[in-house]
Amino acid sequence: MLYHFSEDPSIERFVPHVPKTNPAHRAAVWAIDQERAPLYWFPRECPRVTIWPFNDGGLAAFRSRFTTAARRLHAIEFEWLKRMRNAKVYRYEFDADGFEPWEQANGQWITDREVVPSAVEPVGDLLDAHHRAGIELRLAPSLWPLRDAAVEGEFDFSLVRMHNARPRLDS
Repeated sequence: MLYHFSEDPSIERFVPHVPKTNPAHRAAVWAIDQERAPLYWFPRECPRVTIWPFNDGGLAAFRSRFTTAARRLHAIEFEWLKRMRNAKVYRYEFDADGFEPWEQANGQWITDREVVPSAVEPVGDLLDAHHRAGIELRLAPSLWPLRDAAVEGEFDFSLVRMHNARPRLDS
């Protein structure tokens, strides 16, 4: 199964489109695999940094580097906490047939055909979803230090909506 997350609970079909953030990309419908689904347990426009080890062998280094007991770390800015508490996000379920891996991001899949979801259900309380999954959700005054640590290459990561993050402060 593959998933799509939205704050709109009434989407009956997903139509391929060219994303505003990537106008050179062909029209497609995007989906995410189960392992990476928690990357979308956020309000759509919420900037976030998510980091996790590539495999169990990197878990100790990950926990030491980010001072956490969790297997994954997700971070948002303080300003987004109220929206996290109040957002209603829905998980759409797709059959994986007809999708192909999107080469630009692990765990993301695309198709050039219309897709009718097989199910839609509310994610529920987004903070509780993180808790139940054992993911540390960190509040930060700025995402940029974690972003910089994430891109160093030692761990897997995802950066979403960073254009909505607070500006980087000069040192």
